[in-house]
Amino acid sequence: MRIRFNLLAGGLVISGVCLAAVIAPFWTPYDPLALGFTTRLKPPSAAFWLGSDEFGRDLLSRLMAGAGPSIGISLLAVTTALVLGTVLGLVSGYWKGWPDRLLMVINDALMAFPGILLALGLLAILGANVRGIVLALGLAFTPAVTRIVRGTVISVREREYVDASRVMGNSELYTLIRHILPNCLAPIIVLATSMMGWAILAESALSFLGLGLAPPAPTWGNMLSASRAFLSQAPWLGIFPGVAISLTLLAINLLGDGLRDLLDPRMKGL
Repeated sequence: MRIRFNLLAGGLVISGVCLAAVIAPFWTPYDPLALGFTTRLKPPSAAFWLGSDEFGRDLLSRLMAGAGPSIGISLLAVTTALVLGTVLGLVSGYWKGWPDRLLMVINDALMAFPGILLALGLLAILGANVRGIVLALGLAFTPAVTRIVRGTVISVREREYVDASRVMGNSELYTLIRHILPNCLAPIIVLATSMMGWAILAESALSFLGLGLAPPAPTWGNMLSASRAFLSQAPWLGIFPGVAISLTLLAINLLGDGLRDLLDPRMKGL
């Protein structure tokens, strides 16, 4: 019952956010970039369901338009981390020896830095643009994936079916891809859902610090940042982007918990 609730609740919210991100380029209640000096700082009403910002732009339209960049950048960053981390984890865990020692020294050194701090340092080198943000977040999250995949590979590589594959004359690469990688998918899927939440939060934090997409392009993080000067007279400017971020993170965590329990045979029947 709990597994089904987590999957259903998380899936519904995530589906709603993704739907808004897909629809926004084609339709929003108002133009999210259109200025309206006669409609500045309007509270939520029938005309502006979530109110308007300091430039008279509809907040709901900007939230819908900001869903795409926030989700898209986070998804690309997670994909980058999963690809790099899986490859490095497979190499490190399967071949051991000096490749394992070298990769783990570098991996442990990177893990010593908080992810957001490492991303900030990489952005200083790569530049504050979409490509830089994706690479910075992807590289910042790669060590966690590498560690998880390496541990799974080490536990799997000694199984009987792996030895049988070698005895049959299959190449090391074939054995790795055909027999070991599929057994790493369950922890990778669960980790990916958690990392998606981390990436959305990190992207929002970077946008809040002015290192995300440059205004007037909306993201949830830069909307939250812009609201600071107007919170006393227009609190909705900070409340609604904050709620959007919080609900999305909650939904991703629920979905991740549900997938973890679903893929864990010990949780069957709950």
